[in-house]
Amino acid sequence: MNYKYTFISKFFAILTLLFIPLLALGQNRSKIYENYIDRYCDIAVEHMKIYNIPASITLAQALLESGAGNGDLATRSNNHFGIKCHRGWEGRSVIKADDTPNDCFRSYDRVEESYSDHAKFLVNGSRYSKLFDLPVTDYRSWARGLQNSGYATDKAYANKLIKLIEDYELYRFDDKRYRSRNVGVEEKRLESSVVQSVSWRHQPYLTHGLVYVIAVEGDTYSTIADEFGFKEKDLLKFNEVPEDFPLSGGDIVYFQKKKIRADKPYFEHVVQIGESMHSISQKYGIQVRNLYRMNNKKYEYVPEEGDILKLR
Repeated sequence: MNYKYTFISKFFAILTLLFIPLLALGQNRSKIYENYIDRYCDIAVEHMKIYNIPASITLAQALLESGAGNGDLATRSNNHFGIKCHRGWEGRSVIKADDTPNDCFRSYDRVEESYSDHAKFLVNGSRYSKLFDLPVTDYRSWARGLQNSGYATDKAYANKLIKLIEDYELYRFDDKRYRSRNVGVEEKRLESSVVQSVSWRHQPYLTHGLVYVIAVEGDTYSTIADEFGFKEKDLLKFNEVPEDFPLSGGDIVYFQKKKIRADKPYFEHVVQIGESMHSISQKYGIQVRNLYRMNNKKYEYVPEEGDILKLR
């Protein structure tokens, strides 16, 4: 008897007719943002090679800070990263209301100068030094680190960067040879019974009726699909991610469609720095679109640190 396929058929025989279409991320994309990415992705990748700053982070910050090049600072002074003058700045400047009515911001002759100054600003800033110990593909930790280091005062800053990176698949510009990201799994959330393993590299688990494995360094959805005899496109649908979405050690990969709401006793979730609606949905095994619906949020919503979200 082929135990692998017996296991699979036991949990998935009734699932093939129950697919709900994946949230159409592409339909929510801005053509202005996509054009901006196309225009500046090469310089972001080049700076990644030189300075070891993730290209995804550079592009996400530029999109957010400059409004895809359409913000006041960007149009007036080619400042695409919202960098203030700070002590020691000897270049041109402009005055704009921000934290105070008359904050001083750096001004550049060309957009490329803004990108170069952004890279040097991070490399030479002592407050950001710990970020360069992170893998270049760890955009989540980079986003958290930028917020914690005071790059911006917005409590949703890291989560906004992560949403941009995942919505526009900016991670595709990062060097995929580096796969380690220290994204832990909340162990008490994963109180589960272990499904009897056959001879797989990953141990399947069962919790609240959902079968899953925990990704390890170097995993992709394709390798996990091959290991368990799935089609990759089915795992992508189950986990509500596009093709080539990067996995980190500790990420949960579901083997079946997620639930409409979280099981008891998970009624609420307090948002932490670096969380997205997708990462929260994975943590509790619920569908992303239902998480938006339960909380009366539109797709543009970005969870802010301290927000309380309903789970059921």
